Amino acid sequence: MRQRKYSMRRVATVAAAVCVAVVAALWGGSSYMLGYSLDPDPNRADTDSAYALLCGRLPDMRQWTDSLRRNGLLRDTFVAMPGGERHHALWLRGDSARGRTAIVVHGYKDSAQKFLFLGRMYHRDLGFNILMPDLHAHGLSEGEAIGMGWRERHDVLRWAEIAGRMFADPERGSSVVVHGVSMGAATTMCASGERLPGCVKCFVEDCGYTSVWDEFAWQLKEQFGLPPFPLMYTTSLLCGVRYGWRFGEASPLAQVAKCRKPMLFIHGDSDAFVPTWMVYRLYEAKPQPKRIWLAAGSAHAMAYIDHPEEYTRAVRDFLMSVDGFGK
Repeated sequence: MRQRKYSMRRVATVAAAVCVAVVAALWGGSSYMLGYSLDPDPNRADTDSAYALLCGRLPDMRQWTDSLRRNGLLRDTFVAMPGGERHHALWLRGDSARGRTAIVVHGYKDSAQKFLFLGRMYHRDLGFNILMPDLHAHGLSEGEAIGMGWRERHDVLRWAEIAGRMFADPERGSSVVVHGVSMGAATTMCASGERLPGCVKCFVEDCGYTSVWDEFAWQLKEQFGLPPFPLMYTTSLLCGVRYGWRFGEASPLAQVAKCRKPMLFIHGDSDAFVPTWMVYRLYEAKPQPKRIWLAAGSAHAMAYIDHPEEYTRAVRDFLMSVDGFGK
């Protein structure tokens, strides 16, 4: 009898030790995954490096950006967000914009400077004012953790209100398009499902994901060869405890289903980072009016770089169909 009791205690001790080890491993793995995914770039405020990366990627940008900076035309602004954080944006007036403004939203761990090629498209080729914010915890904007477009959606709407007043034309008022790439596209789509300022007329999303859950699960499989269970579940729970949101609720797919404004969907048909199948689901979920353009052979966030003329034409044709821009 004693031997049996001793054996049972031993089994219980081993089982408890295994449970503790599993919980510790899951906690450690979840903490690592959350930090890996949401910690800001420690060099995010290095604007000189951002400009260097932009011009290294697109050498023809150097003359345009150098001229703007030398003549003081490309300007900085800082504003306080509703939560008290100080956020930064670049802005540039268009000589013939007449109240037409593009808010260009950068991608994951990027900054406004790195996406000035789209700013140039809107300003030089389409004749728009441009406002290019650094998202929460990116560039020169404050923030402790990246929100993958979910937390940032309200910040973009705040920038839209500012742009509507800042660039208003005395006769035509303000017409704003929000255009985002990658995580910026997810931010754009998340914003589209909210109550919008009257100046926001339409949206352009370029290679955004269906949801944070879908994208993280995809990357967990692609980068680490792991299934969603259990790590996705525990990491999402930890994100809720630390930052107040969970991966499943951060859903551009659910947000575009509520959007009644026109939206242009852009995606590279060879995108393996945010897989191309996601754009079809997003497009199907969005009510009319909507358009889609696939960039032949383009990988993630490369549609403009691979096809600048076709990209510009797709955006121009879309805007011409939207009240406030083309009419």
